[in-house]
Amino acid sequence: MRNTHTLLFLITTFCVFGQPNCEIYNSVENQNCYKACKLAIKASDDQGSKESQIQFDEAIALCPNFDWAYFEKSVPYVKRGEFLTWIGLIDQAVKINPIAHLGYRGWCKYQFIRDYNGALADLTLLSGLVNNIGYSQNGQYHLDIVKALCYKGLGNNIEAIKLIEQTLSNTNYSVGFYDYLHLGVAYLKEKDYDKAKVILEKQLERHDYLAETYFYLALIYTHKNQKDKYEEHMKKAKEKYLKDERLIDPYTIPMDKVYLKEIEYHINLKHNEK
Repeated sequence: MRNTHTLLFLITTFCVFGQPNCEIYNSVENQNCYKACKLAIKASDDQGSKESQIQFDEAIALCPNFDWAYFEKSVPYVKRGEFLTWIGLIDQAVKINPIAHLGYRGWCKYQFIRDYNGALADLTLLSGLVNNIGYSQNGQYHLDIVKALCYKGLGNNIEAIKLIEQTLSNTNYSVGFYDYLHLGVAYLKEKDYDKAKVILEKQLERHDYLAETYFYLALIYTHKNQKDKYEEHMKKAKEKYLKDERLIDPYTIPMDKVYLKEIEYHINLKHNEK
């Protein structure tokens, strides 16, 4: 017989890193959960269909503490914007296996619902359970950066700056695609234009493909009364935008995203001042 604590550890490990290994349930006393696991994996292949939801329900009936079935069953609802149904399901998964699902729930609260306080609560709780809270579901952000973005969304740019700088200072941390962009914008909002410029230029050095970086740099040059630099960067922002080199998410509006109308407004504003 398996030791209960060992079994729970293995379940948590597999759920954190992806699809569960059903063989950990394959013992005489866990046959219902073994069948449930096989059924849930089959259901996940057709995620979002009526048939898959029925299969997840069957898996949960067989093994009520199988958190991965609740998690997978919840995913289509958050994508469709049916947040009340989603939260009921993901709460069950978190209750059973918090280490595996707190990060995902926190990320979704940030990304889909803009529930910054709720996301912070989840990610802070997870920070007390593990040494490294991991990455967002789309892989674009470390969840420590997401915590900072929550503070930014709440208007607390100072705390956001502190957390991002702290994360970037970790020698084991690999800088994310948009870390410098969000940090630069936070400094810009605090009217620290010199620091914002330095940070946004670091964004350009790492990933020179975002209209947003050029847009926010242009705004800094406005404050510095450098009209030529302003026009150069705003023009570049428009070029990047028209090439689809900008912040894009298939489900939501990313933080610090800019729109073509914003860029054109600022271009026309300067033209009218001449």
